[in-house]
Amino acid sequence: MSFPSLTHKQGVDLNKAVLVKAISSSTGTTQRACEAMLNAFMDEVMKEIGKGGKVSLVGFGSFTSMKRKARPGRNPSTGAKIKIPAKKVPKFSPGKEFRSKTK
Repeated sequence: MSFPSLTHKQGVDLNKAVLVKAISSSTGTTQRACEAMLNAFMDEVMKEIGKGGKVSLVGFGSFTSMKRKARPGRNPSTGAKIKIPAKKVPKFSPGKEFRSKTK
């Protein structure tokens, strides 16, 4: 699916408002409905990843979580050594089709 209303300008990022407007334009749906659907999508992905699950969208990619090990660090303002605790972080792996369109 392409978004004909999106034209990439150097230095301009695609944000949520622009994405909602583009989806609305390409589907003929109201911007309010598109924003509600996008919010629902993001909520469901975050909920599933938070439970330790995986969300796979064939061709687009997969959202998962990964464990980051504890590691030593340094406070940038004082230079003091600190211990950075282990934590879970979200991860996105692009699918084959996604990778082929970004080359």
